[in-house]
Amino acid sequence: MIALIAILTPILVALLATAYGSPYAVRFATNMLMWIALVQSLNTITGYVGRIHFGHVMFFGLGAFATVILYERGVSWPLTLLLSPVIVAIFALAIGYVTLRLHGAYFAIATWAFAEMLKQIALNVEWLGKGYGIPLKSPLGSHHILYLMALVAALAILVNVAVERSRLGRAFTAIRDNEVVASVYGIDVVSYRVLAYILSSIPASIAGGLYVYWISYAYAGDLFSGLKTDTMFIALLLGGMGNYLGPLIGSLIFISTYEILWAYIGEQLYLVLLGLTIVALVLFMPYGISGFLGLTRPLIRHLALSLTPKEFIERLALIRRGV
Repeated sequence: MIALIAILTPILVALLATAYGSPYAVRFATNMLMWIALVQSLNTITGYVGRIHFGHVMFFGLGAFATVILYERGVSWPLTLLLSPVIVAIFALAIGYVTLRLHGAYFAIATWAFAEMLKQIALNVEWLGKGYGIPLKSPLGSHHILYLMALVAALAILVNVAVERSRLGRAFTAIRDNEVVASVYGIDVVSYRVLAYILSSIPASIAGGLYVYWISYAYAGDLFSGLKTDTMFIALLLGGMGNYLGPLIGSLIFISTYEILWAYIGEQLYLVLLGLTIVALVLFMPYGISGFLGLTRPLIRHLALSLTPKEFIERLALIRRGV
């Protein structure tokens, strides 16, 4: 029942915004739903598999540019939203196969570097808008985008619910907790990580495509912005990673707070508070709100810790039996 409520929450947000009726409510809800999709998709690779993915924004940006380029070449808008995640998934497969063999900070730095590289390429290539961006005449109205973004957010939550309740999810968390023992028990560590990487790329890329239809403009400085990755991580840490409720809670609370603070205290003070929030979360709520309130049973104690050998063997025994 809790999982069903979580999956339906994005639809409820869209309905409430429509009922309220104001353009601001629609804009705010669309933005909220976009971040729910992005944070849930980050949770797939970071929360369940344990890879700190500082380059996650590249899936968002690639999906946006793939959508714009396809649409400009005469592809219908529904088909652009179906093809762009396929293109990004192929990219994720290629990049993931190389980078997911790295460990700790090396993976985080490598993926951050890839995202920055893509941003610089787009900022210097003429047909990608160079430093000016690509204007776009959107075929979709604001309410269409609102409900499509709600469906993407619901899809991202559904993916994590399915992962968490499946043998695949248990394999993911076994790799995250102790990849050496997991490989000894026959789990192909790199292949499972790449699969999680591809799954995480799909909602993010569709959200990117909807975003450029929403704002009618594709600019690399915005689409590959490091601030977007920072926002994803803060919302994920706030809500709690490694479960599907944490990213939902974190996104709802943080984006609402973000909107209020940005409007009333200004950009500079907001960034100071952002930094203080990160420090407070790491020190006092390492499992996020969902773990702190006991709303979920964290699948890990912390990314830096492993299960005891007995607990780990029991988990692997469940995986091998297909439970």
